[in-house]
Amino acid sequence: MEKRVAILGIIIENPDSVSAVNELLHQHRDEIIGRMGMPYRERGISVISIVLDTSNQVISSLSGKLGMLDGVSARSVCSKGAD
Repeated sequence: MEKRVAILGIIIENPDSVSAVNELLHQHRDEIIGRMGMPYRERGISVISIVLDTSNQVISSLSGKLGMLDGVSARSVCSKGAD
């Protein structure tokens, strides 16, 4: 299975979804290289950037699961290939 490096951008507009987002990210902790999160209080949202090293399938699946949560948007950008 070919691995790629990806950046996953997450915007949380519903504070009630924060724990579900964190649980999904925790399930993929072994594939996460780094994480940066910032609350944007003036807009009432949170912005999270995740860097992953994993397969396209996992990246797509995680992005899709996050995007199905209420008030959560997620998009990914992937490297062209491995090694």
